[in-house]
Amino acid sequence: MVIYKNYDDLPMIELPLGQEVFISDSTIRDGSQMPGIVMKRRHKLKIYEFLHEIGVEKLETFVFQKRDRDAIKSMQDIGYECPEITGWARALPSDIDFVLDVDGIAETGMLMSVSDSHIFDKMQLNSREEASERYLDALQYAVDHGLRTRAHLEDVTRADISGFVYPLVKAIIDIDPDCTVRICDTLGFAVPFTDACEPYSIPKVVSTFRELGVKNIETHIHDDFGLSVSSALAGFWYGANWSSLTFLGIGERSGNTELEKILLFLVRRVGGFEKYDLSCMVQFAEYMEHHIGIRIPRNKSIVGRNVFVHESGIHTAGVIKNPFTYEPYPPEIIGAERQLLIGDSSGREVVRHKVEEALHELMQVKVSIEKNDPRIAEIQKDIQRLYDEEERVSCISDEELTRYVEKYFMLAMIVDGEEVRDIEEE
Repeated sequence: MVIYKNYDDLPMIELPLGQEVFISDSTIRDGSQMPGIVMKRRHKLKIYEFLHEIGVEKLETFVFQKRDRDAIKSMQDIGYECPEITGWARALPSDIDFVLDVDGIAETGMLMSVSDSHIFDKMQLNSREEASERYLDALQYAVDHGLRTRAHLEDVTRADISGFVYPLVKAIIDIDPDCTVRICDTLGFAVPFTDACEPYSIPKVVSTFRELGVKNIETHIHDDFGLSVSSALAGFWYGANWSSLTFLGIGERSGNTELEKILLFLVRRVGGFEKYDLSCMVQFAEYMEHHIGIRIPRNKSIVGRNVFVHESGIHTAGVIKNPFTYEPYPPEIIGAERQLLIGDSSGREVVRHKVEEALHELMQVKVSIEKNDPRIAEIQKDIQRLYDEEERVSCISDEELTRYVEKYFMLAMIVDGEEVRDIEEE
């Protein structure tokens, strides 16, 4: 019989195809296009340093403006091998020349819009054939000039997948067999379901790309329908070896697949991903909030302030006995700290625990208090009175609890000469 009492007891999931997978971060490229966000060179440099600490393999950036190139130069001057800095261009030789003009960049993505809306309405082209010719000519130009390539198939999930996309993909890998072909789900129409129809089904599209001979497949999923994380993971499950992500999912409209969610899932749930270090995640999020202006909801997965905060009686009692009971992974994995708070739903166990902490702080010795100690009951009554009679709406601060401890424990010791039981010197 297997007993699951700690994190190491839980089995790991395995990628069915066993391929090595990689991350291409687009926080300072796609993420910077989020309305109201302006990233200065110092911001991009700091993000680059966080991505290096995590172990992300590639970082995608614009190269068109002087400020873009200045930021690239600053990142290159640090000398990190990862993340590799890659360029981005429209499928035009003139755009690719901008990439070629930046020393040290050996790879570029190229935007290839494949839906009819983009081909005819946005680009004002006359036919799909004209679009295909433009894209393939640009790809050949990049290859001829020594660049590694990534073909960004924009709006795949609203395109004629069999009539246009698959023939284009075959032509792409005929020119560059090592090209990374990116499935761009531009408006979030992708789904992770195997039996959904094309072009929506990520499992079907990825599987067909593999059948066509594509060696490197990447997903770039937007979150308009809230399925970006599940669709990106489905991509890995059916053979994609890259995923394009942004930290906190920032980007246009509802944003992109969140880097932190994909990485945490890989590191904690899937076998073989020890290469990523997530211990700076909380610090990274705090930087984005304080310096970039991203508002992070308290209950946001992984980096929200409430992820390791416990208040309710059942939860706090369980966590005090064994954090595994109500925490899916240890807080130190992402650089977080556990907090136990007292509120209107708290029971005696958390009050007892917080009283012990306060006594330790006041007396500099470890103190053990019984849960049924009458002084604990009195403190809890006083606290509940605040919620019942004074209609309090916030938690009890550590400072407030210390005053209760002074009242019911310290003052009583002075007046009655009572000793606190089970005091042990540290």
